[in-house]
Amino acid sequence: MDVFGIGADFLPPSEKRAEYSLGSMARFLERREKRMTILVSGGAGYIGTHTCVELLQRDYKVIILDNLYNSSEKAVERIREITGKAVKFYRVDMRDKEGVERVFRENPDISALIHFAGLKAVGESVRKPMEYYETNIGGLLNLTDAMQRHGCRNIIFSSSATVYGDPAEIPITESCPKGLCTNPYGWTKWMQEQILTDIHTADPEWNVILLRYFNPIGAHRSGLIGEDPKGIPNNLLPYVSQVAIGRLPKIQVFGADYPTPDGSGVRDYIHVVDLARGHVHALERLKKKDGVFVCNLGTGRGYSVFEVIRAFEKACGKELPYEIKPRREGDIAVCYSSPEKALRELGWKAEFDLDAMCRDSWNWQKKNPNGYADLKKD
Repeated sequence: MDVFGIGADFLPPSEKRAEYSLGSMARFLERREKRMTILVSGGAGYIGTHTCVELLQRDYKVIILDNLYNSSEKAVERIREITGKAVKFYRVDMRDKEGVERVFRENPDISALIHFAGLKAVGESVRKPMEYYETNIGGLLNLTDAMQRHGCRNIIFSSSATVYGDPAEIPITESCPKGLCTNPYGWTKWMQEQILTDIHTADPEWNVILLRYFNPIGAHRSGLIGEDPKGIPNNLLPYVSQVAIGRLPKIQVFGADYPTPDGSGVRDYIHVVDLARGHVHALERLKKKDGVFVCNLGTGRGYSVFEVIRAFEKACGKELPYEIKPRREGDIAVCYSSPEKALRELGWKAEFDLDAMCRDSWNWQKKNPNGYADLKKD
């Protein structure tokens, strides 16, 4: 039966042809929509790789732009291995005008940009503020300039809970005060949000989604992709997992005198696969073309550093040594989200608990003791 309730066998030949033609066109348009081409800047990185996997598994075409500063081309090969699908990769710095122009020129079908690329360590940003401003702000301006020239006005921006600074209320909602950042990394995220908002104000054809997410951990259940920072990790989980595998001697707990139940900092840890799926939901939201849309991606629950260590000990089956260090400049005591808007507006909700996050992180580290290092080409 067709959509009007008329059986095709009862239609005259000319109407049958029209029906089949309309049906074929509808299927073609559906396939074309599913095969939207998405440019993923920073797509070889931790969150980027997991997002590329989710996109490919949902039949999007994916193009990766990454300078491999803190990632590996081997991760791109692993994406192909997991999905069995082709991924076009450009080793291009987002600040390289000619390189970015070439990506858009060679791929006129790019429908949207998911923008992950950038420097992201809070402590490092305090030591190297100029590098953070030049890279993160300059890179965004170069990408959006190329997008404007090539008629691509859809962007999902990887923002951060750091734009809220030291929040006056918990859990953090999207309406909480912003621009009270405690470190240069947070300021670069806040500034990029403002730049994208101003771009939309000047040209309402732009569709902007700002995803403020919290602390991604975990890895793909296959163990083929995960977090592999170059040098000493800046984030808790890769540090913990490297201690568990024997690459580092002991965990450093930065601050045990915070006003929290056990004295350590409390964060909203979210499984990277949940986070990646949030970006797929955001792509669906782009179709509404409602200007600038802001949303937190978190679990709505905070875990302390010591709770994370205990959960990881459970996952790896061993006790992990740690030492207490002074607080890091720019860190805050407590930060976790209200995820209600994401559920209401995106239909998205985090599914993995802390035990699953630690289990998948350990699975990745156990299968790849040195990350991608043994296979890196650079």
